[in-house]
Amino acid sequence: MRALTEATREPACPYEIALVASDKADAPGLTWAHEQGIATFAAPKGKAEREAAIDAALRSAGVEVIALAGYMRLLSDEFVARWRGRIVNIHPSLLPIYKGLETHARAIAAGDSEAGCSVHIVTEELDGGEVLGQARVPILPGDTPESLARRVLKEEHRLYPKVLAEFVMR
Repeated sequence: MRALTEATREPACPYEIALVASDKADAPGLTWAHEQGIATFAAPKGKAEREAAIDAALRSAGVEVIALAGYMRLLSDEFVARWRGRIVNIHPSLLPIYKGLETHARAIAAGDSEAGCSVHIVTEELDGGEVLGQARVPILPGDTPESLARRVLKEEHRLYPKVLAEFVMR
């Protein structure tokens, strides 16, 4: 989220951050966004209530595209359908391999020579939407899931703002 926000400081950035929403009222990202003068919203508990509240807040803020960043909950099919083709997400693997969790550990255990991240359109299928961009990172001898995650995260911060900008311009 910070990388997406920092990109908006560039004159040529074609998007703005209208709202930062979280399912956790104490999320550090909400505090940071508030300090930056960005509108924030903490959703109530309960999936149906949370999604209805987030949907209403997004629409009230005039949001056209949702960029997920660190949102570790599955969205309902109904929510995805309401925003079809307008939700993007960053995922820490070279999709379509290693959907879901534990991506770095799985890539290392498989003996892969590289890992990376993917920006994709969110669909009802977990990590199954169209891949909009990827960045590759070599898996080094002695890598742990944590050391690989740190290198992939750097690429996520570089890739996501670039791909989001391209996405909103199409």
